[in-house]
Amino acid sequence: MLADAGPLYAAVDEGDERHRRASDELLKLERERWLIVVGYPTLLEAHALVLTRMGNVAAHSWLSLMSDAALINPEPEDYRQAVAKLTSMPDQRITLFDSLMGVLASRLGLPVWTHDHHFDVMRVPVWR
Repeated sequence: MLADAGPLYAAVDEGDERHRRASDELLKLERERWLIVVGYPTLLEAHALVLTRMGNVAAHSWLSLMSDAALINPEPEDYRQAVAKLTSMPDQRITLFDSLMGVLASRLGLPVWTHDHHFDVMRVPVWR
């Protein structure tokens, strides 16, 4: 399972509208024994969200929780393919973060744990 930043953030912010959903999904992922893989760009994106919205203490605590995560670095070709994917969909407001995670998920054959509809638009398997 490749995690997107949205549910990683929502799981720790009790004030987030998707907190309950993300927390329930985390429990389900644990019950089903999924390994959650986090791309380094997603780690950076989610950390920025936690830091900006919840502050330094929460961001440091969140990083401690993430220290045991299975982290993966995209390859240079993943970035090239992500840019190509974006240019092939000029009418969509898809971030390079999401495009890159879609390419990485496809290369690894993993579904994405996300709350973002852009992965459906990119035709990337999504875990639900």
